[in-house]
Amino acid sequence: MTGSALDALVSAGLDHRVIRHGPVRSLAEAAAARGVEIPDVVKTIVVRRGDDDFLFVLVPGDRVISWPKLRALLGVSRLSMPDAGEAKAATGYERGTITPYGSLKPWPVIADERLRGREITLGAGEHGVAVAVDADAAMSGLDGTYADVTDPEPAK
Repeated sequence: MTGSALDALVSAGLDHRVIRHGPVRSLAEAAAARGVEIPDVVKTIVVRRGDDDFLFVLVPGDRVISWPKLRALLGVSRLSMPDAGEAKAATGYERGTITPYGSLKPWPVIADERLRGREITLGAGEHGVAVAVDADAAMSGLDGTYADVTDPEPAK
């Protein structure tokens, strides 16, 4: 785990468990490697509201962002996802490793309400490493907000 993510978790006093599992190619592989169900593999999505204005959206592994719900919650008409380079510049992390912990800036955090009361796993700043945390404790420490901001993953 990169120092900044681990340091941030320790500094926050958040109980956590580090899971080192090596490379994975899908959410299903990540869930199996972490010993959790797919909904507990939480995707940390970076969303852009405007120039140098981002937020983190925590999405259960079996769901996707509902852009209409998120726009309504934030009271904006337009949101976008930055490309990989812009996401790294905003957070300090590569896609697939992004976590609100130790980000270059403490962007706001919104978590889908379905995470409430669960143990979840998040990226930990480097590929093949995750951290398991209590979602409610994490959201409290991040001053995050729970809201209904996702839809079921579309059938493939």
